[in-house]
Amino acid sequence: MRRANVNRWAGSVGVLMVALLVSACGSADKAPAEAAIKAADGALAAVRGEASKLIPAQLKVVEDGLASAKASFDKGDYTAALGTAKQVAAQAGDLSSVVAAKKAELTREWTDVSAGVPQMADAIQSRVDILSQSKKLPAGLDKDKLESAKAELATLKQSWSDASAAYSTGNLTDAVSKAKAAKDKAEEIMTALNMFVPTASKS
Repeated sequence: MRRANVNRWAGSVGVLMVALLVSACGSADKAPAEAAIKAADGALAAVRGEASKLIPAQLKVVEDGLASAKASFDKGDYTAALGTAKQVAAQAGDLSSVVAAKKAELTREWTDVSAGVPQMADAIQSRVDILSQSKKLPAGLDKDKLESAKAELATLKQSWSDASAAYSTGNLTDAVSKAKAAKDKAEEIMTALNMFVPTASKS
């Protein structure tokens, strides 16, 4: 009976020692985890502005990771917090490269579109002015079509103005989207007015 009690006591002491050892190891990770979270937070802050405009979905994944690291830290799971924070810091660094590549891609697209839309709008305006002064409209055109083209031209100009405003504020994704919409509208109007649509604009 006494031996059984001794064995139970020894077992309890063993369990307690293991628990204390695990706790000590976890506590040892507290300062490194705190530093890692701070570093990850800083790395993410540096890229958050542009990433939110250019790659919002990818940014959210990394932000969720940072939130997870902070939650683990608050629960006292410093080992998990440390591991997750290190992962987040690495992902934040990768975001910088992705942002740079996306920015270059959108800038190229903007350059291509912006080189043609204003000229197309000017050509449409000139055509509308000539037709408005004409006593007889060409075959395939009537007064209603001409008035519709005028209204669509106003929409086109507003779309291009919105695209230019977005570009000037650095919102490349919105700028390119609006610019492409303006280009599509320009092609639609030119086709309705029986105008030649530049091949380059259709690319």
